[in-house]
Amino acid sequence: MSLKHPLLFKSLCYVDGQWIHSRSGASIAVQNPANQAEIAHVPMLEREQVVAAVDAAERAFASWRLQSLDERAALLQRWAELILLHQEDLAAILSEEQGKPLAEARGEIRYAASFIPWFAEEARRLYGRTIPSHIVDAELSTLREPVGVCALLTPWNFPSAMITRKAAAALAAGCTVVVKPAHETPYSAFALAQLAEEAGLPAGVFNVVLGEPQMVMETLVEDSRVRSVSFTGSTRVGRLILAAAASGVKKVALELGGNAPMIVCADTDLDHAVQVAMDAKFQTSGQDCCAANRILVQRPIYEAFLTRFALAVRALRVGTGLDERSQIGPLMHQAAFDATAARVADALDKGARLLAGGEPHALGGWFWQPTLLADVTPNMRIYREENFAPIAGVLPFDSLDEAVAMANDTEYGLAAYICSNRLDVVHPLIRRLDHAMVAVNGTQFTGHPIPFGGMKASGLGREGGSEGFEPFVETKYVCIHHQGQRYE
Repeated sequence: MSLKHPLLFKSLCYVDGQWIHSRSGASIAVQNPANQAEIAHVPMLEREQVVAAVDAAERAFASWRLQSLDERAALLQRWAELILLHQEDLAAILSEEQGKPLAEARGEIRYAASFIPWFAEEARRLYGRTIPSHIVDAELSTLREPVGVCALLTPWNFPSAMITRKAAAALAAGCTVVVKPAHETPYSAFALAQLAEEAGLPAGVFNVVLGEPQMVMETLVEDSRVRSVSFTGSTRVGRLILAAAASGVKKVALELGGNAPMIVCADTDLDHAVQVAMDAKFQTSGQDCCAANRILVQRPIYEAFLTRFALAVRALRVGTGLDERSQIGPLMHQAAFDATAARVADALDKGARLLAGGEPHALGGWFWQPTLLADVTPNMRIYREENFAPIAGVLPFDSLDEAVAMANDTEYGLAAYICSNRLDVVHPLIRRLDHAMVAVNGTQFTGHPIPFGGMKASGLGREGGSEGFEPFVETKYVCIHHQGQRYE
C-alpha cells in the first residue's frame, strides 16, 4: 500500500500523546479480508496500559474543558481539514483493512470529516436557560457542562466515521476520549490519531487503545472516572455494556443492530423502487446495520419487481476494495462467511426461491455472490436475524396492515424504508412503523445534522444532530438566593 503520507500507517496505540507498544509484546495480526493476507501486527495492550489511557484523559480533561470554544473549535476544524487533505490515503487504508470498494471508502472519509466542524460549531449552542423562579428573591438557571472522560467503542464496518461521529461531539463539548476500535480495523483509528496529533490536539485528549476485547471493555466501562460510554456494535455486546455500566451509573449511548424493512407499495415507480432497494441493501456489501434485509412488496407488482431486481443484483461487480470497478467487496471474516452460507441454506431448505447468487463467489476467500431470495417467510433466519451480507430477502404483502405487522415483527427498530407516490399512504405508514429512522423514496438519510439511533433492541440515545451531545454533557441547575445578600 503506497501512501503519500506514510506516517498515517501506524501499528502502535496512542496514549497521552505517545505511540506505544504492548509492554508484554503481545500483538495480533490484521488481515486484508479480500485475500486473507496479513497487513501487519498491532499491539494488544495490558490492563494497566488501558488504565494509563484513562489517567491521561482525566489529566487532560482538567484543562481541555476550560479552553474557550474558539480554541477547541479551531483545533477540531484543523483536524477535519487534515482528514480531507489526506482522504485518498485514508480511503486506501480503510479499503485495505475493511475490504469495502474505494468509492465507498472515499465516501466514508468525507462523511467522517463532516461531523467534526459541525459539532465544533454546534457546541456554541449548548445553551443553558433562565427559569422563571417559584422562589422569592431567587434566580434559577441551568448550565450544560462536559461529563468528563468518555469511552468510545467502535465497530469494523465504518471504522472512521463511527469514531468521528462520537469523538467530534465529545471533544467539542469539552470531554476527553479513549477510543477502542475493532481489532479487525485498527489502522483507520491510528491514522485519525496521527492527524489529531498533527492538528495540535493536546496530549491525553484523544487516545486509541487495543487489547483483549472483553478486558478493554470491562476496564473502560468499570473505571469510575469514565463517565460516559458510547458503543456501536451488536445488540448482544450492547446488553453486556449496559449491564457493566449500571454499577457506575454512567451515561450510556448504544447504537446496536438492525433488521430494516422496506415497504414497496403498488403505486410506486417500479424502476425507482428497484434502485432504492439496491442502494438500501447492497451498500457496504450489505454489512450495514441500516441495510434493508426484508423487502416487502405489494402483490400486484411483486413478480415485476423481482424480475427487475434480479437483473440489477446479477449485474453487481464483485471485487477487491482497491479495484476501482468493484461494487461489492468481501465479507469481513470467516465467521461472517459461515453465517451467510448457513442463512442462505436455511432459506432454500424452507422454500425460498433463489433468483440470483446463492453461493460463494468464484474469487474465493470471503467473497459471496450478491444474492436474491424470493418468497421469504417469517420462519427463515434471513427474516429473523440481522444479516451482514449481500443477501436480499423479498416477500409479498396484500394490505398495508399486513405490511406494518411484518415490518414491526422484529426485536430491532433502527431504520425502515418506504417506496410510495401517495402521501396519504406514506404519512400513516411513518407513524405506524416501530423504527427510529424512516426514509421515503430514497436511501440517503444519515449525516451530521440528523439524530441517528434506534428504538427497542437497536439502542439508546442518538448520534449526530444536536441530540448527539446528550451522552457527553450534564445539565447543572443553579439556584442563587438574593434575599438579605449584598454583592460587592
